[in-house]
Amino acid sequence: MPSPRQRRPRCGPSPAPRGASTARTALTIAGSDSGAGAGIQADLKTFAAHGVYGTSAITAVTAQNTLGVTQFEALSADLVTAQIEAVVSDIGVHAAKTGMLANAAIVEAVAAAAEALEIPWLVVDPVMIAKSGDRLLDDEALATIRTELLRHAFVVTPNIPEAETLADMKIAGDEDRREAARRIAKLGPANVLIKGGHFPSQDIVDLLYDGHRFHEFRGERVPGNNTHGTGCTFAAAITSHLALDRQLQDAIPLAQQYIAGAIRRGLAIGKGHGPMDHFWSLY
Repeated sequence: MPSPRQRRPRCGPSPAPRGASTARTALTIAGSDSGAGAGIQADLKTFAAHGVYGTSAITAVTAQNTLGVTQFEALSADLVTAQIEAVVSDIGVHAAKTGMLANAAIVEAVAAAAEALEIPWLVVDPVMIAKSGDRLLDDEALATIRTELLRHAFVVTPNIPEAETLADMKIAGDEDRREAARRIAKLGPANVLIKGGHFPSQDIVDLLYDGHRFHEFRGERVPGNNTHGTGCTFAAAITSHLALDRQLQDAIPLAQQYIAGAIRRGLAIGKGHGPMDHFWSLY
């Protein structure tokens, strides 16, 4: 997969014991969702559903269910760094993603770790607001994502509101979305994937900008209320495929298909935006 963002960890996985199988690994750096529909929990389930061994570095703990986030507390930046170093130095990382990063200190720590540890295929999901509307990122952290983290990203995966914030412009249609992608690309990521779920269309069209050309990926829009964690899960599915050595342009439609199936098989849990079934493809 040719890209200026290709990196290999300095400290690879430890040798497997004799008789053990060698696993592909993916790291998620994100917040914990006590309702398990989004965040670390959704990422790890997605990795497992794709046959990838998932590891994690928790950035924040949220008190959360299908109705919303009632409280959250960020961990120290030093502890986040320690988790990342512990995983990379022993288990190794074939691909990684970020989710909720909470504050500027954590964003800086993650960016520093990505550079120092040469974390490969970093997928940045710029989580800003929960499905319930609760804000998960402060203004200083947002600024730090723009200036420090995005230049380490292989791909950044904002939805329309997140892309508007990163690009500092309104997106009213497809031409606006293309201009927003160009602006975000100037912040340093190798690829910009602006999701189309917020556009009122029959299908969902996700737009990829690779720094030179635009590519559109049309996916099925599945009706239903089981949409908690769709952004986390979509980015985690892409991360899984990158960890499995698939090309980004192959990973995107596969992730779209996975999300559509997970929503269609959504679980009747909770009173709000219910969770998807992350293991639907294994039944």
